[in-house]
Amino acid sequence: MEEKTSIAPWAGKLSNPAQLGGIETSVLDNGQGRGTRIAWINTGTGLRYKVVLDRAMDIADAFFQQHSLAWLSHGGITPPQASANQGINWLRNFGGGLLTTCGLTHVGGPEKDERGERGLHGRISNTPAEIESIIQPDIATGKMNMSISGRIRETTVFGPSLELYRTISSTIGSSIIRIEDEVINRGNTSAPHMLLYHCNFGWPLVDEGAKLVWRGDWQTPSGEPGRIFRQDNDFCQCPAPLGEHNGTGEDVAFINIQADENGTCTCGIHNPKLNLAVVLRFPKQQLPWLTNWQHWGKGEYVTGLEPGTNPPIGQAQARANNTLIQLEPDESRKYSLEIEVLTEPSGINHFLDNHL
Repeated sequence: MEEKTSIAPWAGKLSNPAQLGGIETSVLDNGQGRGTRIAWINTGTGLRYKVVLDRAMDIADAFFQQHSLAWLSHGGITPPQASANQGINWLRNFGGGLLTTCGLTHVGGPEKDERGERGLHGRISNTPAEIESIIQPDIATGKMNMSISGRIRETTVFGPSLELYRTISSTIGSSIIRIEDEVINRGNTSAPHMLLYHCNFGWPLVDEGAKLVWRGDWQTPSGEPGRIFRQDNDFCQCPAPLGEHNGTGEDVAFINIQADENGTCTCGIHNPKLNLAVVLRFPKQQLPWLTNWQHWGKGEYVTGLEPGTNPPIGQAQARANNTLIQLEPDESRKYSLEIEVLTEPSGINHFLDNHL
């Protein structure tokens, strides 16, 4: 029997592979973000997202078809600011977005002790990347993967010198974002290390009736029942905007997330009205904690799913409870996070059946 050869639907129909997808870099030239380097990544499936090269290669806008997936703050994209590591100044240029990286030495609120002063969520997201490679898909040869890689350095003379080597990749025809990180101690002394992936989701993915999906034991930061996180409330059901969350109103849970038999943790959001789900996957061994941030203020309507090495308890508390990672000189740790958009009923049902 003659063997049939699979032919791509675009065979012979493209002059330029960018017509299908790929990576495009540019510099913003207007508003608060003027001068900031970005990269748009288009997977050709309806999933497209913006990597902010000058903000630790974090991800700002993300869309699937006509639907925005990420929450964007009032300020949106802004250039990095050195003063953001003082007190709560981090909030002044927190753009939200699909991913804001927190760390590399501190995750949590501002604190000061004999080892120094640390601002909210650390310095790394306010540090530009040195881009080392951009690999475009090669449609003609069937190489459908694309990636962008860079180094982000959090360093001081006579102090911690950590380097984040980050690769963000996707594949033409697949609705998946892959983030591969390696944190390396380039200094000559031991360095504290904390890392949290602050993934921020907004309307229309997040809306009344949408469901947060995760499994695991949880607690509030205080150990007492919260406004939302309490046993008598369905805190996984997204509500309408809440006036009581205006301003600094919010609620947070620290989740010891369950892993499957392969050690993979899965969580996400399902919006049945859109027939859309966004799924996060990450290894429990690398990122044992999930933080769920809920802020339903009017005009600041957002929830965060945040895998991390620790909950955002701060370096001092992590040191006190013996959960603070110390990286020795030349020691490194690798992390991986996958974000997938699901639209097929079978895939959504499998996700819900196994993780709700």
